[in-house]
Amino acid sequence: MKHAALVLIDVQQGFDDPKWGQRNNPAAEQYMAALLQQWRERERTVIHVRHQSQEAGSPLRGGQPGYEFKNLTRPLTGEAIFTKKVNSAFIGTELEAYLHVKNIKQLVIAGLTTDHCVSTSVRMAGNLGFDVLLAADACATFDRSDVNGVLIPAEEIHRIHLASLHNEFCTVKNTADIIALQV
Repeated sequence: MKHAALVLIDVQQGFDDPKWGQRNNPAAEQYMAALLQQWRERERTVIHVRHQSQEAGSPLRGGQPGYEFKNLTRPLTGEAIFTKKVNSAFIGTELEAYLHVKNIKQLVIAGLTTDHCVSTSVRMAGNLGFDVLLAADACATFDRSDVNGVLIPAEEIHRIHLASLHNEFCTVKNTADIIALQV
């Protein structure tokens, strides 16, 4: 864990917009902040990724208040920021090159949303050969309707995505377990 980078994905104010609907895990940002505090105290690499939506009405569009980072996890001067326009933190950014230059082989990932940008980035990181820990309690998502219009609760979506990622693309742990690994 000494050389692991913390990657916080899309922890942006726009995800507080009611347009997204009901969310699970309202404490996710608190867990993200706990991870961030540990990384900063140990002077380890912190990376912030944010989504710059190309959709006109999106709260995550550049220049909108929702594009800004949430206060609990706001980047400090010197912390890397990568801006993406798709779900993966690796596509259209220099994230992979940055990690290689820094000789980082292990990532701890947290952020929003579990089933979109977090899942896509975790899958890609695993496929690129990074050893990934995903902080289950430091992620969240929203209720969604299936193709037949049946509502799927956010907690169920979250749980299923964590299950499909675990032991295939990453190891899923809770924040306390990840912090306990810090040496």
